Amino acid sequence: MMNASIRVSSPLTAVVGLLLTVALLAVSPNADAAEPLLVEKKSFTTRNFATVSGEVIPEVTVGWEAYGELNAAKDNVILITHFFSGNSHAAGKYTPEDPLPGYWDAIIGPGKAIDTNKYYVVSSDTLANAFPGLPHVITTGPASLNPATGKPYGLDFPVVTIRDFVNVQHALLESLGVTSLHAVIGASMGSLQAIEWAAAYPDMVERMVSVIGTGAMDAWTITALEHWARPIKADPNWNQGDYYEGEKPLVGLTSTLAMITQQAMHPLSMNMRAPQQPVLPEAGLASVTNSLPALDFLFNAAAGQAPLADANHILYLVRANQLFVAGHEQDLATGLAKIKAKTLFLPAKNDLLLQPYMAQQSVKLLQAQGKDPQYAEIEGIWGHLDGIYSISSKADLLAEFINSPTATSN
Repeated sequence: MMNASIRVSSPLTAVVGLLLTVALLAVSPNADAAEPLLVEKKSFTTRNFATVSGEVIPEVTVGWEAYGELNAAKDNVILITHFFSGNSHAAGKYTPEDPLPGYWDAIIGPGKAIDTNKYYVVSSDTLANAFPGLPHVITTGPASLNPATGKPYGLDFPVVTIRDFVNVQHALLESLGVTSLHAVIGASMGSLQAIEWAAAYPDMVERMVSVIGTGAMDAWTITALEHWARPIKADPNWNQGDYYEGEKPLVGLTSTLAMITQQAMHPLSMNMRAPQQPVLPEAGLASVTNSLPALDFLFNAAAGQAPLADANHILYLVRANQLFVAGHEQDLATGLAKIKAKTLFLPAKNDLLLQPYMAQQSVKLLQAQGKDPQYAEIEGIWGHLDGIYSISSKADLLAEFINSPTATSN
């Protein structure tokens, strides 16, 4: 989702830009030379939104986009749920001059796997979107004004969960008169939302696709996510979340973005793009405070993108992910038991962040419940990012799954 105002200036800035907005980059095999869809960012507001934590947000506003046409029966809707550092710009361009289309443009559009000649495809920004500084992101979160004080919420914003993201999307769809979903499809954090949709609204969701995802967080992954939060909390400018009238915690935020980028990649892709370090570089020998070429490659790119992010928003997203188990039940099996939808799991073989064993766990539990989940691994060198860069390799399988009948189909 690279915005028209943000251009990629180097291979790693491209990767960080992908994490921020997940654009289809020049280095990506998914780039499509065909005439793009032209899309418009819309805004949706719901009031007195009750969160899972028991608090009420007086007003929630999120951005959303749609591709294709809603049919008269309003039963051709496919919901796309986005990943941690992404937003609702899943396909197309805002203007013909935009340098890059939305992140899944390779599979969303006329005649593509998610065919907008047949389906009305909806995608919305999440609560507490990681990058509220991007021009086309619309989101309510800690950086938003608290109507009770006239100042940003900061840490007074309630803790939000993946179910809260889903419930905002549900309110959006209700406003459109949509009562059933042909499919819900999401990658990474979007996969959490997709499976939560299937567990929370089982009678509404006909098909669910989890790309590079999981049904629940385990201790290893919860701890890995905490590494994204700690640099922000350690930055003195964070000031317990109260920095909106002072200096932003950009040093900590830069380290966080660098960590997210590296964990989302695979050594193969990183090593192909980072500069080769000379043997015993002079600067490295001179002082431990001097940088090295590979470090400059990663951290300079992250620093360039940090002003577009919000530190508190990232902390809230980290916590929402850390708390996740499908259905918000006492265990994953109980949450999965609620699902009536056909399911397809597409982990990335070389994913080091949400590793394939996590999708396999959900598949085995669903099978034990007498269900028939489908499973296939995405091949590639990008690691977690293969869920974006290499998704077109599963386009045929995805199209077959989307177009196949369900048990309740006529």
